[in-house]
Amino acid sequence: MAQVISVVNQKGGVGKTTTAVNLGAYLTHLGKRVLLIDIDPQANATSGLGVDHRALEHGIYESIIGHKPIFDVITRTVQNNYSLAPATLSLAGAGVELVNLEEREYRLKRIIDSVREEYDYIIIDGPPSLGLLTVNGLTASDQVIIPIQSEYYALEGLSQLLETIALVQNHLNPDLGIMGALITMYDKRNKLSGQIMEELYRYFPNRIFRSVIPRSVRLAEAPSYGRSILHYDPKSRGGKAYENLAREIISF
Repeated sequence: MAQVISVVNQKGGVGKTTTAVNLGAYLTHLGKRVLLIDIDPQANATSGLGVDHRALEHGIYESIIGHKPIFDVITRTVQNNYSLAPATLSLAGAGVELVNLEEREYRLKRIIDSVREEYDYIIIDGPPSLGLLTVNGLTASDQVIIPIQSEYYALEGLSQLLETIALVQNHLNPDLGIMGALITMYDKRNKLSGQIMEELYRYFPNRIFRSVIPRSVRLAEAPSYGRSILHYDPKSRGGKAYENLAREIISF
């Protein structure tokens, strides 16, 4: 049965989608069956895997609202055993529509429960907000990965995110765990990066991944070609870092 992992941070530009897409690619590369669920209305994970979200008739939105079973919206990627439940333009209105739906916080969980047996890992790329879509992702998940960029305002809003996770643990999903904080966009030449690392260890004692994702032009370029770093430049520092992260997660 799949382990369900949400990649979450309400701050944009922290490497959230980059992490979701590339972690999925390397878990698959290491022999796992992976489903990536894109619940971010910006659909960056979808386009980052080479799928044109504007051309799709159906996506994860239709499953959440109840119009389509998830089996009907899952699509293949260029990588065998790496599947995608894509985001479409319709997802932008889902946060509003969910408000009036019965058991609105559990919609995604129900969908995922119907396919858990088919995969080893299900990765959820959440939106950069703490709205109902993010809550749905957390309610459906076993673990959370929090990408945090090693920059000056990195820890701003982190308390709010941890409060949201605690609320979900207390009221919706008592089994939800924090797998760890993942340091992204790390530049070892930058003194500030080291200071952020020290600060993070205070927030997350014993829960920071050993794998650190470097600032990388190749990582930034890959999505524009609709590829993961595994298929764009696996020998790059970014590629090796995500392979290390995947191995670290498999060893948990």
